[in-house]
Amino acid sequence: MFAGAALLSVAVVSCKPEEPVLVTGVKLSQTTLELTVSWIETISATVVPDDADNKAITWESSDPSVAAIQVEKNTCTITAVKAGTADIIVTTADGGKTATCVVTVLPLQPGETEVVFVEGGTFTMGAIDSVFSWERPLHQVTLSNFKIAKTLVTQAQWKAIMDGNNPSSYKGEDRPVENVSWNQVQTFINRLNEATGREYRLATEAEWEYAARGGKKSQGYIYSGSNNIDAVAWYQDNSGNQTHPIGGKAPNELGIFDMSGNVWEYCNDRYDEYTSEPQTNPTGPTSITKQNRVVRGGSFGAAPNTCRLAYRNSQDPTNPGFAIGFRLVHP
Repeated sequence: MFAGAALLSVAVVSCKPEEPVLVTGVKLSQTTLELTVSWIETISATVVPDDADNKAITWESSDPSVAAIQVEKNTCTITAVKAGTADIIVTTADGGKTATCVVTVLPLQPGETEVVFVEGGTFTMGAIDSVFSWERPLHQVTLSNFKIAKTLVTQAQWKAIMDGNNPSSYKGEDRPVENVSWNQVQTFINRLNEATGREYRLATEAEWEYAARGGKKSQGYIYSGSNNIDAVAWYQDNSGNQTHPIGGKAPNELGIFDMSGNVWEYCNDRYDEYTSEPQTNPTGPTSITKQNRVVRGGSFGAAPNTCRLAYRNSQDPTNPGFAIGFRLVHP
């Protein structure tokens, strides 16, 4: 060794690979669901622990004919197809851990109709170039998710809840009920909710227009589902001056029928002039001086310009409205 040389020490470090973080389980946001035919519900899955290395999962329905599923990563949208029971099962790729949501699908009760899920969003309400001042000014509206009936309430459904009474001028079990007041519709809805345990109501005016326009699937049509009124509506030129069975024309972008023509539709709101301010989930004026309720959509006797999506009308809530019916909404 050379004089003055320093001793060099070398440390040997043993490098072991990190242990993988394994999945220990999976949890669902809901483990039981009770749905009515046509209803849609979304559940989500959470893999445990949160820092697991492999959080991949798969979903399956034990009976897609009862409960069909559409999957997007950790969420599963369930559509109730027919009455029965089905298990929605999520399984982890790591370790095969499972969790189950038991879905019970109930048949439609008397008075109920199939519904369409409407994903919330923001849209421009009103019309910019209309000759009708009550369709202006344009304003931005933001809505939460809701469900709306595919079809108008029929005379058969009305009779099932209202002790056989049928005030309609144009009789037919599968024709829309009409010649009813807004107040009478509230009686129908209250009885239906008592019978089903649901929370049905009328659409707000904003919900009605958003759904009629096709929600997030809107193609910007003049009428609900088309620029060709004859394709989607019964109105003065093709109706023979009478109502027609529900669903006889093409649906709109969301699969909803008769939102232009056939019969006018009550909304929940009191009628008032628009304002230009942006709104979130508006429910109309609260002042009791505003008594009339909004009606929308036109009817079998209406001219094309009153079947447009932006057209507004109103009705005294105590008076049965000629050619006015309604459809149901659920939160």
